Amino acid sequence: MFRHLPPVVLAALLAGCSMAPPYVAPAAPVPESWPVGDAYLQQSESALPVVKYTDVFRDPRLLSLAEQAIANNRDLRIAAANIAAARASARVARAGQLPQFNATGSADFSEGGVGNGQSFSVLGNMPAFELDLFGRLANTTAAARDRALATEAAARAVRITLVSDLAAAWSNYAADQELLAVARDTAENARRSLELTRVRLQGGIAPRTDVRQAEQILATAEADLAVQTTALAQDENLVRLLVGADFDRALLPRSLAEVTASIATLPAGTSSQVLLRRPDIIEAEYRLRATHADIGAARARLFPTISLTGLLGFTSDALGSLFSGDQFRASGGASASQPLFDGGARGAGVDLTEAQRDAALATYERAIQTAFRQVADALAVQGTIAERLRTAQVNSEAAADTARLTEARYRGGIDSFLANLDAQRSLYTARRREVEIDLAAVNNRVALYRALGTAPEGE
Repeated sequence: MFRHLPPVVLAALLAGCSMAPPYVAPAAPVPESWPVGDAYLQQSESALPVVKYTDVFRDPRLLSLAEQAIANNRDLRIAAANIAAARASARVARAGQLPQFNATGSADFSEGGVGNGQSFSVLGNMPAFELDLFGRLANTTAAARDRALATEAAARAVRITLVSDLAAAWSNYAADQELLAVARDTAENARRSLELTRVRLQGGIAPRTDVRQAEQILATAEADLAVQTTALAQDENLVRLLVGADFDRALLPRSLAEVTASIATLPAGTSSQVLLRRPDIIEAEYRLRATHADIGAARARLFPTISLTGLLGFTSDALGSLFSGDQFRASGGASASQPLFDGGARGAGVDLTEAQRDAALATYERAIQTAFRQVADALAVQGTIAERLRTAQVNSEAAADTARLTEARYRGGIDSFLANLDAQRSLYTARRREVEIDLAAVNNRVALYRALGTAPEGE
């Protein structure tokens, strides 16, 4: 019943067969909800909304830098080029399912001699076109399409990482500013202490060892001051790299308190199925789908390859009758090939794709488990960071009061210089610790956006 159908139509009817195993989305290898307990501060179990970076990062200065980064960052440009390449590869694979037509033309003229004449010919041919009876070409196209979609998901992950890294660098700049202020205050206190000790030495009250210890404290404070000045410059360099261009320094934060107030927290307690929206998990699933299609293509290679060829042409000795009369010529043919012996290469190809499918499945499940741990860890920090910050603030206040009292007692000759020195060191350590915990709280919010946030628009 099909013998009168054109070859292209026949190929389309027969191409519906696929050797690919059916794809069933694997069950997520994680619990249905986040851990709860003392470290997690159980909250409402309402579904987590789609989280845009503008929902989390609310400072106009940071948002301005993020817009510049999305437009200029070189990593995003690389990702956009990878998307374009993947889409082109998918179109190339799709073109392999369609017949190819070629046309050639020629003209001959002769004058004098035996006679005058002219001849024209137009020839169209269809190179060997494979009938996709067993779905090899269709599965190859599906695999290329899934890999292109995986590449697009990877690009979304790049955008989330870019915004997160920028927010972290912006916050680190504020923290380093505060640590620089701590180093300046410590150096200034060390200078006053050294001057006081020298006066006491001249008066015969303090030994020379007190002066040398005071000089050591000052040298250490000045070294820390240089380190923090370098760190601040490196923070600017990192922001410039992430933005992809120079930027207005007025867009940098002035204090860590500004940063803390402008970065929102994310609620805990949502279903772990939200992880399926993460770009890296979407990428892993599309790559898993692609391996299923690869298996179908490999299985199809076990069966014969059937190809069609066609030839259409017009020939004439006169231009006026080129497309008339009986000048039209047509021919066609078909061929089938089946390797009789290939050393088991085609069977091994199926085994290879099945092993790659198993590896892709394990990669997909590992991506989900890794994502679950990242979010759970971030929620654990969110549940305890407020208490850590409170105790750090209490410690700083106590250390500052102790340092004032100890210095007064040293000036009055009641306490030794060593007691005053220990109090100053404790104050320096406590102030740095408070800044570090405050920055950790900010970075925790950034980490939650990185784990659950939605990528900003763009290629």
